Amino acid sequence: MPRATLPEDYRRHVTAALAALNVRNLVLSIHDPSFPSAPDEDLGRGSPYSEGGMRFLAFARELGFNGIQLGPQGQTSEDNASPYDGTLFSRNMLNVALAPLTHEDSWGGLLRPERVQALVAARPGGSEPRAKHRYAFHAQGEALEEAWTTFQHKRAQAAPGSAVAWLAEHFDTFRREHHEWLERDALYEALCLEHGRPYWKEWSSEWDRRLWWPRAGEEAAFTKRRQVLLAKYAGRVEAHAFQQFLVHSQHAALRERTVAWGLKLYGDLQIGFSPKDAWAYQGLFLGAYLMGAPPSRTNPEGQPWNYPVLDPAQYHAPPGTEAGPYAPAPVPGPVLWFMGLRMNKMLSEYDGLRIDHPHGLVCPWVYRAGELDALRAVQRGARLFSSPDLPDHAELARWALVTPEQLDRSVPRHADGWVRELRPEQVRGYSALFNAIIAAAQAHGRKVSDLLCEVLSTMPYPLKRVMEQYGLGRFRVTQKADLTNPQDVYRSENAVPADWIMVGNHDTKPIWALADQWRRAGGARAQADYLAWRLHPEEEGREAFARRLLEEPGLLVQAKFADLFVSRAENVMVFFADLLGMKETYNAPGTVSEENWSLRVPNDYRRDYAEKLGKDAALNLPRVLALALRASGGEARARHRELLAALERLAGELQGG
Repeated sequence: MPRATLPEDYRRHVTAALAALNVRNLVLSIHDPSFPSAPDEDLGRGSPYSEGGMRFLAFARELGFNGIQLGPQGQTSEDNASPYDGTLFSRNMLNVALAPLTHEDSWGGLLRPERVQALVAARPGGSEPRAKHRYAFHAQGEALEEAWTTFQHKRAQAAPGSAVAWLAEHFDTFRREHHEWLERDALYEALCLEHGRPYWKEWSSEWDRRLWWPRAGEEAAFTKRRQVLLAKYAGRVEAHAFQQFLVHSQHAALRERTVAWGLKLYGDLQIGFSPKDAWAYQGLFLGAYLMGAPPSRTNPEGQPWNYPVLDPAQYHAPPGTEAGPYAPAPVPGPVLWFMGLRMNKMLSEYDGLRIDHPHGLVCPWVYRAGELDALRAVQRGARLFSSPDLPDHAELARWALVTPEQLDRSVPRHADGWVRELRPEQVRGYSALFNAIIAAAQAHGRKVSDLLCEVLSTMPYPLKRVMEQYGLGRFRVTQKADLTNPQDVYRSENAVPADWIMVGNHDTKPIWALADQWRRAGGARAQADYLAWRLHPEEEGREAFARRLLEEPGLLVQAKFADLFVSRAENVMVFFADLLGMKETYNAPGTVSEENWSLRVPNDYRRDYAEKLGKDAALNLPRVLALALRASGGEARARHRELLAALERLAGELQGG
């Protein structure tokens, strides 16, 4: 029988093997809704701050992971669970763990235990491990309203030194420190109710549509309007601030625990803006263009994301502005100040950051706003800073950082090689937003290597130059590798030390489902031959190893994982579904479905994982590391003989052999 608990020497040998393979970071990727829950706290959606979430993080640490990559943690809407459309400053109130709020000693008994139990009992059923987003959205909202009401009542009667008095003091401090974004986000929700429309562009009042961005001469009137609204909705604004205080406090508690465990916590710097942020910061955007993804290997048709584009005219202050301490560099303008606010908040809350679609910060692909056929518009879009003379996008010439002579007209304008060459000063122009990110990271004591750039199949030349100047690597998603092309960007042998390598991510099929597809469609042979070449350096015995890979379905997938560790990349990432042997898809890009963003870790994941290990149907890390070490050659095998023996023993124990 497979083991439900790990052997005592497991972590020691796994850590030694990672060091022997020059792997600095082994990171587990999981988004908030996917966390498991304890039975008495499960409203149908996970949270890293819940007891079940904390236990799963401890489990990841036991397995040998030294980092956790979370998704964006902003507030999502009832109708859109995508974390990449969440808010930039407000955290998701769905992440508040309710069970701790019932404790008198730490949270003042803000919720009655029976209230939480009733919400858990009313959760919709279902055999699949899927989040129940809509139910959780409403149930969580009801619970937090009750917690707010209880807090107001107890605050008025709180004795000095009590838990509620402590909460009140820290809540007041939190409100003062974050009042700007707290008020903006709360007023958006209030105005949606006032106008009866959930989207700001549908509001009847033009003043409310641009409440934070008055025109010249309107400042006093708009300030008065904001004051009127803040007074009118003072209770709603304070309640919103309290919810944010709860979720921020629980995040801080998580950080304390992960630091003690030696787990790095990575945030996700999403490229998109929620409708709430697009309203609040609309004065920072180009009005005529939106950001999307051009046709590519990842998305052959392209994707019209409908995200606003930051206005290059506001990156820096106007010429002639007193430079002061910024000399000789340009003075930051409103856009760079905004980026600084975002970065400072995120870097105070995480140990590192995944930079989502860095193309959007360096060379965004833009398309005209207001087109009836958005897909056609994005397919005919252009690069914001690389379009000096396009007849169909003549307006972009003013933002061009390249000359017509620096373009290669023989390739499509979205191709990596559209821009052929750049001078150093042009690279600095493309790097304006990236420079702000790097400066903020360094100011917070982070290393450049704490930043992960989600560069997939495409790397336009300007982005390549910007990343090279900081020594940043790209993502290598090996399940997508073209095994007929030795130069393919996803092949593990093409990785460099700064890269992040993985078999899949939140936008791909789980590797276990893909392996089934390979066997059905005839792709397993090519995978086996390639992996045998990568993992069996000696020609003698390689064909026999390839046959084993074909004959043992689990071994083929374990070898696919081992391929990560024999690369030169020092950073390995594993998506939770790939770790646990799950075959359901977490997100299918370009589709709208209730199932997207809903896959969860089963609550009984330890037993489930142990059973799958027994069938060689989940990631067996000791086995994978042993395969990788054996691929290092005879000298390395001799040097690590004892470690190899220990890993193979552990692998057998986990498999129940």
